[in-house]
Formats: sequence, C-alpha cells, structure tokens
Amino acid sequence: MLAYFSVFAIFHTSVLAARIWNNTGVGTIIFEEAWTPPVLASTVGKQTPPVGQTSEQLAENLLDVHNQRLAGMDANGVDFMVLSCSSPCIQGISDPVVAATTAKQANDELAATIANNTLRFGGFAALAMHDPVEAAQELKRTVEELGFLGALVNDYQQTNDSSMIKFYDTAEFDPFWQVVTDLDVPVYFHPRSNIPLLGNLEFGHSSFLRGSSQEFAATLSTHVMGLSTNGVFDRFPTLKIIVGHMGERIPSDFSRIDDQLARQVVNGMPMQKKLSDYWRTNIFETTSGNFGTDLLKFHIGQIGLDRILYSVDYPFVTIEQGTEFINTLAETTGLGEEDIVALKRGAAIKLLKLDQ
Repeated sequence: MLAYFSVFAIFHTSVLAARIWNNTGVGTIIFEEAWTPPVLASTVGKQTPPVGQTSEQLAENLLDVHNQRLAGMDANGVDFMVLSCSSPCIQGISDPVVAATTAKQANDELAATIANNTLRFGGFAALAMHDPVEAAQELKRTVEELGFLGALVNDYQQTNDSSMIKFYDTAEFDPFWQVVTDLDVPVYFHPRSNIPLLGNLEFGHSSFLRGSSQEFAATLSTHVMGLSTNGVFDRFPTLKIIVGHMGERIPSDFSRIDDQLARQVVNGMPMQKKLSDYWRTNIFETTSGNFGTDLLKFHIGQIGLDRILYSVDYPFVTIEQGTEFINTLAETTGLGEEDIVALKRGAAIKLLKLDQ
C-alpha cells in the first residue's frame, strides 16, 4: 500500500509541470484503447477476441499495461497511448453510490498503474453519470490532480430502475458540460452492450448483431445525435466530443439526417444549426476498429481531415492491424505525408494538448 501511494505521489507531482511524453516526431498517438481496472476485473464477461486469439488472451490483454501492450507499441511505432476503462465500466453499475465509489477507485488505480511510465501512457477518466454534479467533480479531480486528458463514457448510464437509463443530452447535465468546457478537455463517447430490456427487444431475433457489428453503432449514434438535437452544443459552443469507429456511421448519412431534421424545427427542436455542422466545430471521430480506406476518404470530404484522428481499439483490435492501415495510407488513399502525419499524431497532440 505504501508503494502504491509513493508512486501515486510522484505522478501527482509530475503532472503539475508541463507534460513530458515520448514525442519521437514520427510515431502514432492512439486513444480508444481499453484497460480493465482490477476493481472491475470480476465484472468483465466473455467478450469476442480478435481473429486468432482466445477469450483468455483478450482478458489478459485488457488487464496488462506494461508487458505485451507496451511491447506491441514499441514494435509498431506507437509513441503514446491513452488508456480508458473497458466497456461498460461505470455505466454498467446501477447503484449511484457504488458507481461513484468505483469510478474514483478505478481512476486512482489507472493513475497508479501508469505513474512509472507517463512518457508512454495517459488516461481518460471513468465517471459515474448518475449525478451530473458529482461526475463533474470527479472529472475535475482527475484532470487537475491526476493529469488525465479528459474522460470516456460508455454510452448511457444504467440505473436501479431497470426500465430507465440516463442520457446526457438533457438540461439536467448542463452542470457537467459546463465543467467540461471550463476544463477544456474532450469527452469520448464509447459504445456499450445494452441493458437486457433493450438488447432483447432489438437483437433477440438475431443475437449475431449484438456488439460491434450493429448494436453499438445503432445505440450510441442516437445518443450522440441527441447532443446536437437537444441543443447541448448551442449551450456549450466550445464543447469537444470524440466518437470512435468512424463516427458510428453518422457522417455517412448527413444528407438524409439534415434533410429530415429540418422538418423538426416546427416541432420545437432547439438545435440551431444543421446536425452536420457540429461535426465541423464540436465533434471529432477516430478510426478505431474501422480501417476502411474508402470510408476514410468519404469522411474527409464530409467533415475534413482535421476532424479525424487515428486510434486502434486495442485489445479488441490488434495494434498490428492499425499499423498496416496507417502505414499504407499513401498507397490506398493518395494522402500526402503532411496529411498522414496530421491523422496519426498531429491532430491528437492539439486536441489532447500534449504539447502544453
């Protein structure tokens, strides 16, 4: 226990100064990369590993930081990785008190785990979203005291009422978004498996569609679009949100979305711009787990390269798969070296303020 607090104290002191990280000038920066806190290890169910790996290997990779994960980074030119709590993390804890306590413990565990190698690792906070004010306080603590770079929420917060879930696009959460913008850090919206009531209704007919093939994007995209339609970005115009997996398909459907939402203005929709506009001012997307080069080129045309950042989705996707994608972009997309550097590191340095 003494060693834990000694390392923690060193990390706490180091973040008060300018951040020092493994900036080689050429390596990648990735930040939708999952880690299972020991406090939550017993809650992680069986998950689908990458092809060629076993579920046991995936579980080991989720718990590991400094062994096979770091070796994979070294072998594939990854300068810096931001770790976040594996889904559903705190969003899967229904009891508000337990959720808040566990979030703090998970964040402290992450800070202690990476304290001896902050050159290579950073952290996104795990947050209990039952109480927006409490969530804001924990985010503030992790950014100002632990040196975290923002937060990652795993879609909606489940509650003690099995028929109710909490989305973060209502006025109730304005105190949280105010603190996020005051801190000037991003919040990453990541998918989760649905609570049984929703999952069984939508995917009971074909369980193969659960998870990343359909369920994740279908549910999370609704939440992300709600931030726009409910006026969150109009109330907080400097808010920064990150969405993985090439934007959970939203930018691929801007034409229809914008056309249909224009009809909702007469029904009192508070959104002041087109939904697609917020993807050019407030929302970023990453390539995590979605390495389609034709899709990348299309999305560059839709939102601009400066809104797209490289990530992998490790360990659900191998670092090697991401490396093959990023190292062949000149041939597969025709992007120039300057654009590729911006995608794989430049935009992330700016968004995460790694140079400050």
